[in-house]
Amino acid sequence: MMAVPSPDRMLGARVAQGVVRPEWIDSNGHMNVAYYVLAFDLGVDALWVDFGMTTEYMERSAGSTFAVESHITYQQELLEGDPYVVTSTVLAYDEKRIHQFQRLYHAEKMFLAATVEWMHVHVELAARRVSPWPDAILDKLAAYAAAQGEQALPAEAGKRIRIARPCFALQPRPRQ
Repeated sequence: MMAVPSPDRMLGARVAQGVVRPEWIDSNGHMNVAYYVLAFDLGVDALWVDFGMTTEYMERSAGSTFAVESHITYQQELLEGDPYVVTSTVLAYDEKRIHQFQRLYHAEKMFLAATVEWMHVHVELAARRVSPWPDAILDKLAAYAAAQGEQALPAEAGKRIRIARPCFALQPRPRQ
């Protein structure tokens, strides 16, 4: 059985766990970037079930979520056979969106391997348009956020990719 990180060392609510599979290893000998996204996405799916967004919900309501933006930081490599845990924190939500932050930990050595910041929107699948959360899901979102307690915004949230002193950099276009 996999060792479980102690709650005082792991930030966020535990939403998924797994083991790095051999087919997830790239030519550098560590977990490929695509599989970090997969591990995080499995955590998103598990969180949605907690909110009531199950397969039955999708079939009954024709509602789902779409990811519209994400930002990943890779902090320490995971290797074949490494056990991992994904945690989640809701940073913000409104009547149609959820801004979520996830952390990927090595489940035994307790180091933070990666983070991802997501923006998801609720969608009416028939129209393929952003739509409001149903009240039942909005209530579960509110309860989840309230149960998180007071937390600081993660250092990785809202990060911008940049080079401090570039030899070359494109300049933003002036706004018109």
